[in-house]
Amino acid sequence: MKHLAFAAGLLGASAAFAETPELIVYTYDSFVSDWGPGPAVEKAFEEVCGCDLKLVGTGDGAALLARVKLEGERSDADVVLGLDTNLTAAAKETGLFADHSVSADFALPVEWNDATFVPYDWGYFAFVHNADAAAPADFRALAASDQKIVIQDPRSSTPGLGLLLWVKAAYGDEAPEIWRGLSDNVVTVTKGWSEAYGMFLEGEADMVLSYTTSPAYHLIAEEDSSKAAAAFDEGHYMQVEVAGKLVASDQPELADQFLAFMVSDAFQSIIPTTNWMYPAVTPAAGLPEGFGTLIAPEKSLLLDEAEAADVREAALGEWLDALSH
Repeated sequence: MKHLAFAAGLLGASAAFAETPELIVYTYDSFVSDWGPGPAVEKAFEEVCGCDLKLVGTGDGAALLARVKLEGERSDADVVLGLDTNLTAAAKETGLFADHSVSADFALPVEWNDATFVPYDWGYFAFVHNADAAAPADFRALAASDQKIVIQDPRSSTPGLGLLLWVKAAYGDEAPEIWRGLSDNVVTVTKGWSEAYGMFLEGEADMVLSYTTSPAYHLIAEEDSSKAAAAFDEGHYMQVEVAGKLVASDQPELADQFLAFMVSDAFQSIIPTTNWMYPAVTPAAGLPEGFGTLIAPEKSLLLDEAEAADVREAALGEWLDALSH
């Protein structure tokens, strides 16, 4: 009888496990890393959802959309987290994303009224360098210098795409000239942010394309004040990162619950010291103390999603042409 009872218990446990709903969220690699937001987000959401949250890293941000487009309605994903406003127009054109009903008191520098995508953090792109080294004050000065930089590929990385649109927003028709000047400063172009930042930390470049918030990581997590972000006179391009639910999700209610959870204090309080970005909704406890030391761009640059979509291919062509010579 004991053996039968034990077997019955195992069967019951297996049935209960099988009935646990699973929510699959595609995101970028750094989000699911041990030091990223993923582990804490997974733990916090599973405490309230009665589900199994699966965070799947799919490369860097821009690679997310490529994968979802490739998989189409057959995708296993319920939610895609890690696109930004430079990609949302292209994402909507696929017809793969559903509208949401999330509302929040967003602390974004821009008004938000997107019916499809929910923002979860934002920041400014910047070149990070060693604080004891002189840094250029704009792109022209960078191009004229012998500073070596690592950047990311705009075809696979949202920071890489953000850099293209930063140059385009700041210089317009003069963007090809800027890229020709920068071409000999570029040590290499990496597929994603993690590889580029790692190369910089290993001393393989003087500067790396990252965020104004990146020095906060070193200051808060490592008590290291040796990194700084260069303030550029022409302004800094802004990134707003978003998530959206797929129309073909087989867990639509759970997906809605996750998007609503994403703007809650439980999620937003995780972002500053794991994703090292500004939260989309200010946590009840405010921002960590180290964020007060960050540079504040005097000018914010951001193309709306339609403008970003319109200039993306031309900007990519200018970049490829400059770096191929």
